[in-house]
Amino acid sequence: MAMVEFTLIVGNKNYSSWSLRGWLAARLAGIEFDEQVVRLSEPGSRGALLEHSRAGKVPVLKHGRRVIWDSLAIIEYLAEQRPAAGLWPADAEARALARSIAAEMHAGFAALRSHMPMNLRKSLPGLGMGPGVADDIARISAIWQDCRSRFGADGGAGGPFLFGAASAADAMYAPVATRFRTYGVALDPVAAAYVEAVHAWPAFRQWQAAALAEPWIIPEDEVG
Repeated sequence: MAMVEFTLIVGNKNYSSWSLRGWLAARLAGIEFDEQVVRLSEPGSRGALLEHSRAGKVPVLKHGRRVIWDSLAIIEYLAEQRPAAGLWPADAEARALARSIAAEMHAGFAALRSHMPMNLRKSLPGLGMGPGVADDIARISAIWQDCRSRFGADGGAGGPFLFGAASAADAMYAPVATRFRTYGVALDPVAAAYVEAVHAWPAFRQWQAAALAEPWIIPEDEVG
C-alpha cells in the first residue's frame, strides 16, 4: 500500500476554527492526507502540539520533511502544490480580492473571535454581542456582499460561494458562518444566503458530522 503523502494535524473539530480552515483547504486541494486530532485544553495538550510544530498551535501540515503551520500558510503551500485545484480564483482581480479578504480574516475580527467562539454543537441566539462585535459583523457582511456582487452569482460567475466556486476565501470565512448561525446573528439576505451555502458545502458537512460526534467538551471560558 502506498504511503499517504500529507499529514494534517488539527484540534477538536467542534471548537478549532483555524483547524477547520486548514482542513477545508486540504479538501479543496484534493490531496489525500492522514489526519491526526490533538485534543485541546487538556493536560499534555501543549506538549503534544509542540511535537508537531514549535509554534504549538493547530493546524499543521506535514509534507515529507516539510512542516507548514498556520492556516493561511497551509493554503498558500497547497495552492503551490496543486495549482490545478484552483484554491484561489483564476481571475487576477478576483484573486487579489480573495487574498486581501483572507488576510483580513487572518489578522482581524478579534472581538468576534473573542465573544463568539466557534461551537458547532450549541445554539446561543442573542449571546456574544460584546464590545466591537457589531462592527466586525458589519464589516464581514460588507465583504461578503462585495464579493458576491462582483464575482459570485450576481457577478456572472455562478455558484453560491464568495467567488462563485468554493475557494480558499471560503475556507477562511466558513468558521464565521458557523458563528453567525450558532449565535443567531441577524443578517442581510446576501450574507444569510452565504451562511446557508457554507452549511450545505459537502466538505463542511463532513467536518461538522465529525465535530458533533466528538465526546470531548472544553469549558466555555477556555474556548478561543
